Amino acid sequence: MSGVVVVGPPRRGLRGTTTVPGDKSIAHRALLLGALAEGVTRVRNFPGGADTLSTLAAVRALGARAERTDDTVLVEGAGAGLGDGARGTIDCGNSGTTMRLGAGLAAGARGAVVLDGDASLRRRPMERVAEPLRRMGAEVATTDGHAPVTVRGGALTGIEWALPVSSAQVKSAVLLAGLRARGTTRVREPLPSRDHTERLLPVFGAEVARERDGVAVAGGQRLRAAEVTLPGDASSAAFLVVAALLVPGSELRLVDVGVNPSRLGYLEILRRMGATIDVVDVHEQAGEPRATLVVRAAPLHATAIGARE
Repeated sequence: MSGVVVVGPPRRGLRGTTTVPGDKSIAHRALLLGALAEGVTRVRNFPGGADTLSTLAAVRALGARAERTDDTVLVEGAGAGLGDGARGTIDCGNSGTTMRLGAGLAAGARGAVVLDGDASLRRRPMERVAEPLRRMGAEVATTDGHAPVTVRGGALTGIEWALPVSSAQVKSAVLLAGLRARGTTRVREPLPSRDHTERLLPVFGAEVARERDGVAVAGGQRLRAAEVTLPGDASSAAFLVVAALLVPGSELRLVDVGVNPSRLGYLEILRRMGATIDVVDVHEQAGEPRATLVVRAAPLHATAIGARE
């Protein structure tokens, strides 16, 4: 039976209080900003999945020092010189976030790196992040629009970039490059995407201008190290939320879950289907709202989900 998971019907309701692993999206950004900052950044509740470990390896390859102990990572940043002199290939595994945001960091460095990944990642489009970085002054070469991606960084100039399709990864890559560019970098998007980068930058001392249809950063800002405790991952919480709704007799409390509005569409849809979900003890830490989700079993009915949801 080794390697076999047997799943059967529950014998009783899911009851109790628990947590979920730290938010993966924010973890990537905390590592990258910590690497670009001056001083030692501490990231707590770090999720040890393959994608975040790829970013951990990437910041080391760019010249930051990083040590992981259990669920805590210490990053000794290289400051504005991050990536200067970097050479060779950075293996991003299956992580598109590592590749795209890593390209933004590498664009502002005086080095030359190749960002590569597994067969799945090599099928994902990379021109959408390469083009704005080229416009800023970096030399970026893709492989027929995909990985491997070669980035030769250098002196950058801020741009105003309108995303044809909303993408938090592309937006973040351009903002990261903009921190080391001359002038102001502004990114506009047709629809709001998740805003973890914009929320986390001020925690590291950066000034960010939030605008009606986008965000802007001024170049030349020096980041300072920060203490970041990650909230529970909203996407991971969704599985437990649905399980508690479906299993009769359940009442589950999920503590310290991220409740960033850009990540909560599933809660609104479930409520529309008849779900009983309370959001209590809402507070903010490290720029991110977090709360306890209280979920009780409830009969659900069908609904229609629109494209904008």
